[in-house]
Amino acid sequence: MSSLKRIDVDHLKVSCKECNLRELCFPHGMSDAELLNMDAVVDQPKPLHKNDFLYRDGDSSRAIYAVRSGCVKTMTESANGDEQIVGFHLPGELLGLDGFAEGVHTCNALALETSSVCELPLNQLENLCHVLPGLQKQMRRIMGKEVNNDHKLLLLLGKMTAEERLASFLLSLSSRMEERHWKDNEFNLSMPRQDIANYLGMAVETVSRLFATFQNEKIIDVDRRHITILDMQRLKAIVGECDTEL
Repeated sequence: MSSLKRIDVDHLKVSCKECNLRELCFPHGMSDAELLNMDAVVDQPKPLHKNDFLYRDGDSSRAIYAVRSGCVKTMTESANGDEQIVGFHLPGELLGLDGFAEGVHTCNALALETSSVCELPLNQLENLCHVLPGLQKQMRRIMGKEVNNDHKLLLLLGKMTAEERLASFLLSLSSRMEERHWKDNEFNLSMPRQDIANYLGMAVETVSRLFATFQNEKIIDVDRRHITILDMQRLKAIVGECDTEL
């Protein structure tokens, strides 16, 4: 008779209270009692493999998702089939809000690498917001942040030079790494240069040339997808964010 015991999969779930991304995610600012209620409804489906879809344009919207590990990109498609990447979602960041308006998703969400997500079902979200004041406050914060991000993307694509766009993109990644208490000056890019170029509205050749220029000027060091920011102040100066108070 086998001595192996059956493993209760529920016990393998990472609880919201124990998750090191909780300050970036659904349970931001919630009490311990509220977190227990969240744990009861938040699901953690099987991991996504590279190029797996989390959802597709036109799918019924049934949940909002928080990236737990890896990276997921969201992209829309024009009537003539042209793809536009609208976001890269890192651990602790949310996606799926595009389905709120009409009950169906209006973009595709694709894993750029092996990734895992937490899932909050929409059919329980409204009730939870009534029961958990902390979640209601967090949802307002999430909506506001989404609008902010849309405004920043419009500014990026409409007003910035190619050099400013890439510098702004690298600074955004650096800031997001710092939020996670990871190194803000050294990180791997989950996305290929073709995706960066698409997101920034540039040709791949322009992105490659700018990476080379930044490296030659010793602003960054590039080793394939590994980026080291050597001169943060110069990178900020490119987009006019240099802190003049030394």
